[in-house]
Amino acid sequence: MPARYVLSPEARRDLEQIRDYYVEQAGVQVARHVLGQITKALRFLAETPGAGHRREDLTGENVRFWSVLSYLIAYDPAARPIGIARVLHASRDLERLLKPDPPLA
Repeated sequence: MPARYVLSPEARRDLEQIRDYYVEQAGVQVARHVLGQITKALRFLAETPGAGHRREDLTGENVRFWSVLSYLIAYDPAARPIGIARVLHASRDLERLLKPDPPLA
């Protein structure tokens, strides 16, 4: 049985934005390559939960980070199947993007 992972709505949106960016900036072939490398990393993480490292400077949540190309994959290694929280370019404001939304008043 293949290793599995679940994308959060935010991670799904991240991947759509990555695809759209590369299709527009570099073409379909480059977009496929980048998404293929990210997908390969997601499968690896599903098979190897716990890989990567914690970033307590970015979040106190129980997530780990894995780098692929210029992206960081944030995921919950304890979930089964593992939960992919975000797929973000490393140059973005990661601390702000990973901060939980404040509760509604």
